[in-house]
Amino acid sequence: MTDVVVVGGGSTGCGVARDLAMRGVDVTLVEKGNLTHGTTGRMHGLLHSGGRYAVSDRASAAECIEENAILRDIAAHCVEETGGLFVERPEDDATYFEEKLAGCAACDIPTEVLSGAEARDREPYLAADIERAIAVPDAAVDPFRLCVANAEAAESRGARVATHATVTDVLVEAGEVVGVELAHEDAPDKRGGGAGTERVEADHVVNATGAWAGRLAAMAGVDVAVRPSKGAMAVTNVRQVDTVINRCRPKGDADIIVPHETTCILGTTDVEVDDPEDYPEAQWEVDRLLEELAELVPILAEARTLRSFWGVRPLYEPPGTGTEDPTDITRDFSLLDHADRDGRPGLTTIVGGKFTTYRLMAERVADHVCDRLGVDADCRTADVPLPGSEHDAVLDDAMDAYGLRSPVARRSSERLGARTDEVLAVDGPNPVVCGCEAVTRAEVRDAIDDAGTDLDAVRIRTRASMGNCQGAFCCHRLAAELYPDHDAATARASLSDLYQERWKGQRHALWGDQLSQAMLSRMLHATTMNRDGDPARLDGDVEFGAFDGGRPTGDDARPDGASTAADGGSGWR
Repeated sequence: MTDVVVVGGGSTGCGVARDLAMRGVDVTLVEKGNLTHGTTGRMHGLLHSGGRYAVSDRASAAECIEENAILRDIAAHCVEETGGLFVERPEDDATYFEEKLAGCAACDIPTEVLSGAEARDREPYLAADIERAIAVPDAAVDPFRLCVANAEAAESRGARVATHATVTDVLVEAGEVVGVELAHEDAPDKRGGGAGTERVEADHVVNATGAWAGRLAAMAGVDVAVRPSKGAMAVTNVRQVDTVINRCRPKGDADIIVPHETTCILGTTDVEVDDPEDYPEAQWEVDRLLEELAELVPILAEARTLRSFWGVRPLYEPPGTGTEDPTDITRDFSLLDHADRDGRPGLTTIVGGKFTTYRLMAERVADHVCDRLGVDADCRTADVPLPGSEHDAVLDDAMDAYGLRSPVARRSSERLGARTDEVLAVDGPNPVVCGCEAVTRAEVRDAIDDAGTDLDAVRIRTRASMGNCQGAFCCHRLAAELYPDHDAATARASLSDLYQERWKGQRHALWGDQLSQAMLSRMLHATTMNRDGDPARLDGDVEFGAFDGGRPTGDDARPDGASTAADGGSGWR
């Protein structure tokens, strides 16, 4: 028995769990995969200034700039203060540029107008014909680090966090929601608890499942009109820019570049889908990102694309709205009290919104739930730093104390924040395990202590295997860190799971230099390490699609020359 079950381990669910736990509420957070398994783990990493919505949705824009400032304060180790530019090309509508400025002023978003030359002084790779730009306080944020920090904060105050735990039923008695039924995987994550089912009774259930909110609500016999919208993103091998670049035009595809860690993330498209888990991942979407964003930063035409991925936005359309175009649906969030709305007490749904406003969304949910439970406690999440952000890490001290090369110390300190001393102060050598992301053995061991033998969970805590080689040179090293505490079978199974996670994002990027990288990875894993003959290998044989030395051809090509490998039929599978 618990006071509240929060379903969904993304940014909002983790934020709700933290907020309620800080108010003294007994919380159980459940997630069917790893934390960030859904939309949160498939975003472009933008901490909004609100500038993107300053013309079309000023209420959302005002919330963004307020939460932007709060997250810079409470989650400093998760945020890189890149700044942002809205850039205008010659063919763009000049009146929209002025509307953007006016909207930002109305929402108290700081701006600075730059000439094209001044913008190129900041970002030399901007196109030569960029005429002017608006500087705004956008930033880059690590969603993985932020979610884990919220979950850790909740646990430190007594919350239970259960990952790899799928809700199979919402328990309803006498018309009231009284809990959930869970199916636990026999997962390597120590929080999974082993295979089996569990009945978790609760005074209240919070549905924070994002694009899946309609499915969970249906288990309780109520309707939530979520309209999932997919967006494609592509990851480049280096940072072509150090500032968030937005195209200054009304809504459209392929209009943002976000520098994130050692890469840039290109985004995005906006296509409505019926199922948040089963939808086409079309090659033409990736092609459009590269082609159109190269108009802003021409060097992108020469970039190596490491991988692509799709996220599904949890857009909510209130009954009676009747909006045809998903891009017209507000990015604001809605709190649905099913007791008043549907006569189904014990259940609250939070849907819509954006990553940047997750903390505010969580506060509104916690206020509502505490009111229902008769708990008198104020929200403190805007004032109390998240674990790791209690104070700024001193990089020079870290380098001196642990004898690390400067880039390694810097990367470790940025990830660990105030936990730098605690994690890196180890006896004996502390070699780099992941060279691309400069992740040390101490960080990997720390993540294993928290995540168990689930190497994908280690990845989201450290970024190991997320760099240029996409795990080719470090996956086996990560698995080796499981010894001697875990047996060979466990390590090999976890290694295979990590291989699968790393492969799945590459099938729309297999051309040019990235194709060569993929062949090298195959040689290392399938041949040198004999993974193609390993009983723990991926399901099925590694198969190679039809390529002509460039983009996919044959069945995967459209008549107009753009490829459509929607089902992953080309490349590795």
